[in-house]
Amino acid sequence: MLHTNTMTQGHIVIASDVENEIERIVQHLHPSRVVVFYEENFKIEHAKSVMSEAYISESQTKYIVMGALEFTSVAQNSLLKLLEEPPSNIEFIVVSPTKSNLLPTVRSRMPIVTREGHKTAQAVEISLKLLNYAEVFAFLKQHSRITKQEAKDIVEALYFQATLEDKLILNTLQLESFDKAFRLLELNSRPQSVLAMLIMSFAKEK
Repeated sequence: MLHTNTMTQGHIVIASDVENEIERIVQHLHPSRVVVFYEENFKIEHAKSVMSEAYISESQTKYIVMGALEFTSVAQNSLLKLLEEPPSNIEFIVVSPTKSNLLPTVRSRMPIVTREGHKTAQAVEISLKLLNYAEVFAFLKQHSRITKQEAKDIVEALYFQATLEDKLILNTLQLESFDKAFRLLELNSRPQSVLAMLIMSFAKEK
């Protein structure tokens, strides 16, 4: 499945087996130059290594592959400008087991490829484009006992519904609301409260 909400060179690959997917990518791109950064937890120091590699000038396309089981928010935020304005002849490929590992601001900059057999984002019963307060309260009540991972899946689904189905152009504050929702969930905030914060931030925009 390919989402073409692209602003840069490269793409994101969602694959349950990150290491095998990286091997497949390297073989597929041969004989092009491919530089791989693979970590279980991708941190700021790894992002700095990626930035250093990206600014080494190339006469032909160089692919920089960033694969990890988890990506820290700090590392992702440090790469935003680079992903949006990559140096000449540089293409980035991010490999993650789930889209919820990645901040919405990262996902908005690169098209997403989901490998066959991988679970896609779930459908949600509410639209951020046409908010009805009765529907909001019913939605929050319905999801009053969800888990942290279920809440992350819903936040992800809301993001893709807003940008791809409803075709909303999210402003900076709205994008930050999605990032904040993911951060709060990582800090084990109450899932229903996080969903309420996110949805009501759109209501305030109207």
